[in-house]
Amino acid sequence: QVQLVESGGGSVQAGGSLRLSCAASGYTYTIYCMAWFRQAPGKEREGVALIYPAGGNTYYADSVKGRFTISQDNTKNTLYLQMNSLKPEDTAMYHCAASGGGCYWPPTDFPYWGQGTQVTVSS
Repeated sequence: QVQLVESGGGSVQAGGSLRLSCAASGYTYTIYCMAWFRQAPGKEREGVALIYPAGGNTYYADSVKGRFTISQDNTKNTLYLQMNSLKPEDTAMYHCAASGGGCYWPPTDFPYWGQGTQVTVSS
């Protein structure tokens, strides 16, 4: 099993920045792929960014390209999402997820999830 705990959410004004963290524990050696998802009220969950930890390959949703950066610190078993130039439409609950399977875009089939951290962007 893999446990994931997110942190770093909060309320910011449009144009501001936040950095989300996701600490992984448990059988972390089984992780093959990690991603950030978000879900806004009344909307479907969407993949935001994905990283293939072994190779460092990254993928992003078109809506966040150039503004968000996904990264990892393998020494700390921690995943990050740096979010810059935030917009009100970025408001959502953000979840990190991990998979021991394939790593491709759009991200699907992630069995391990964190509880989420809320990001609210005001105009």
